[in-house]
Amino acid sequence: MGRKLLGYYELTILAFMGINILLGLSVYAILATNQLSVGNAGFMAIGAYISSFLTVQLNWPLEGALIVGALAAVLAGVVIGIPSLRLSGIYVVLATLGFGEMIRNFFNVYEPLGGPQGFRGAIGGTVGLIYFWVAICVLFLWLLGRSRLGLSFDAVKDDELVARTIGLPVTKIKVGAFMIGSFIAGIAGGLYAHYVSYIEPPNFDFVHSTIIILFVLLGGMETLWGAILGAAIFTILPEVTRFMKEWRLALYGAILVAIMILRPAGIIRKGDLKKWFRRKETPVRLQGEKT
Repeated sequence: MGRKLLGYYELTILAFMGINILLGLSVYAILATNQLSVGNAGFMAIGAYISSFLTVQLNWPLEGALIVGALAAVLAGVVIGIPSLRLSGIYVVLATLGFGEMIRNFFNVYEPLGGPQGFRGAIGGTVGLIYFWVAICVLFLWLLGRSRLGLSFDAVKDDELVARTIGLPVTKIKVGAFMIGSFIAGIAGGLYAHYVSYIEPPNFDFVHSTIIILFVLLGGMETLWGAILGAAIFTILPEVTRFMKEWRLALYGAILVAIMILRPAGIIRKGDLKKWFRRKETPVRLQGEKT
């Protein structure tokens, strides 16, 4: 029914937008504790390859394979998250970058999963399933942000030293953020693999990890809605600027530079939506009415 209404091209754009939203949320979850991961494409690769192997080689149901693939990515998130806690700043970025490249190279040489030829045959991914997971992850992060744990995330992000002083388990909170982000990235990888039916190591390289970070930088680092907006823009923009050919990259750079100058925190900042709705709800006073 959906394919008749939209067509294959439009459905594909919609599917990639949903997957990109999940990837943007995976970066946002880690950034919520003031950590920057440049290895989320590695978590995505783990989810993609593990879930594909389970469905193609072992005939697992897709739903179970997605969850197991995401849990495998969580395990990797813990492995990289704990050592990274000893680092800060650019060193965390370099550590996660090295992790992502290590995962990509592993799948590039591991022949049982296709090696450099890639892995094919995973099917079953649909737009409906993708947005089902988008809804679950958005709801989870929204509720998390309003929970006591979410307030702890904010405290660690604002001032880690003060958070330790008041007794917050900063180490556990940071590892927890890595686990949440890696799970969402693993789900995104599994959905991607089962939608396109063919994956190969270059799909999960450093450039892909960088683009995922740009989703959040453009849309807004302080709120999950910014990650959603940034992912949507970066999915649609390449399609509407195809006529510019090689000049598209210059346009993307100009947009990012403008955003960093005019709104360093991204298009949507924390509290912007509340201000907007409060403005919409402000009653209109009649002329001459006393204030």
